[in-house]
Amino acid sequence: MNKLLLTPWLAGLALALTACASGPPAPTEQMAVSAAAIEQAVSAGAPELAPRELGTARDKLARAKVAMDANDNTQALILAEQAQADAQLAVTKARTAKAEKAAAALAEDRRVLREEMQRNTK
Repeated sequence: MNKLLLTPWLAGLALALTACASGPPAPTEQMAVSAAAIEQAVSAGAPELAPRELGTARDKLARAKVAMDANDNTQALILAEQAQADAQLAVTKARTAKAEKAAAALAEDRRVLREEMQRNTK
């Protein structure tokens, strides 16, 4: 092969190998989405109503930051996605607990009203 044709081919091969070796990009967007999901969980009352799920989300986001700092972007992405899912679960559990509490309060109000009506009809 001609040296002039071989040099660009080798340069292209070296560039391709370098691109493959660098791995996926840092999951900065997913990290931000996960952090926002954790903030939403806090706002929804998760510290009191879903502390385990919120703690798990925070732990996984912290581990994702460590992985990203170590340039293990694949692991960082996986952990950040899991943190987002755990935070969403915390939001759901907190909202469910609030809804159940509101439903119980309504049921109690209905019971009291029914008793009052029965007393007034006697």
